[in-house]
Amino acid sequence: MNMYNWVEQIIYTERKKAMPILTFPAVQYLYVTVRELVADSNHQAIGMRLIADNYSIPAAPAYMDLSVEAEAFGAYTVFKADEIPTIIGKLISTEEDAEALKIPEVGAGRTGENVETIRKAQMLINDRPVIAQCIGPFSLAGRLLNVNDIMLQCYENPELVHRVLKKAAAFITDYALALKKIGADGVIMAEPLAGLLSPQLIEEFSTQYVREIVGTLQDKHFIVVYHNCGSTVPHLVNSIIDTGCYAFHFGDSVDMLSMLEKIPRNYLVMGNISPAKIFNKGTTENVRLETLKLLNKCGRYNNFVISSGCDIPPDVDLDNVDTFFHTVEGFYYRQSLRNAIS
Repeated sequence: MNMYNWVEQIIYTERKKAMPILTFPAVQYLYVTVRELVADSNHQAIGMRLIADNYSIPAAPAYMDLSVEAEAFGAYTVFKADEIPTIIGKLISTEEDAEALKIPEVGAGRTGENVETIRKAQMLINDRPVIAQCIGPFSLAGRLLNVNDIMLQCYENPELVHRVLKKAAAFITDYALALKKIGADGVIMAEPLAGLLSPQLIEEFSTQYVREIVGTLQDKHFIVVYHNCGSTVPHLVNSIIDTGCYAFHFGDSVDMLSMLEKIPRNYLVMGNISPAKIFNKGTTENVRLETLKLLNKCGRYNNFVISSGCDIPPDVDLDNVDTFFHTVEGFYYRQSLRNAIS
């Protein structure tokens, strides 16, 4: 599939479809726990197919699990029955630790299961792109150094951070290349920790590494979608565009209209209904009103695609998800009628 054409088609389609990061709620169709899901490529691939069968999403995304790559390096991963795995503690404390850190082979931890997920999903889903997921380099380094420590080390010991970043970026590149080789049509790279950096620091510690990864991976058959839900994103637009990605996805702390005003119209810009406050804790009426509010604000931009701000929780009320899709469909239907009349 020519993914550059896919991006253009979405931009120039009048009646747009919503593209939330809707994956982990597959546990409700499969009747398995999150812990069982993340450990089994069969569950994951079938879950992706079930989501694709139930919702008209332009692409079939894989699972946004930001513990996978850190686990492959040896970071301590906590698994709970109904929560997405998390990394605790830190793997690297000193220069010696960073020097001794080995870049794992693709297949370490659950990376092999995730590659298999994409292979199987490609066999099950052939009516839309299959989009893999990976973490960004600074966010991975933060899980290896500890999230709080890395922010301090950017000032006090930048050489240590860069040493870890080089190894993190090398592994992400290898992992994403394996996902591409097995059949993924693209990857969503989640770099949320970089959204806490200043414009100067994001260029040094994130953008340059992301740009190198994107340069290796991206072509007309494989695109990189940049995801960031950090609070300072509106101040980082130039650095984010400079990553070379063709599409961007932002969290609910970001003013989508301000991003659309700054990002060129030939890039997809996606977001950002809150997965926690609205999808998970809101009523169907809350979902409808917030969805309409965002569409009325941003729907005039052809390159805007409404989405969740991040991955939707596994235990979300599926009535809220249905309401979201129905509201989006109704909005663009009414808009197409108005355009036809005028």
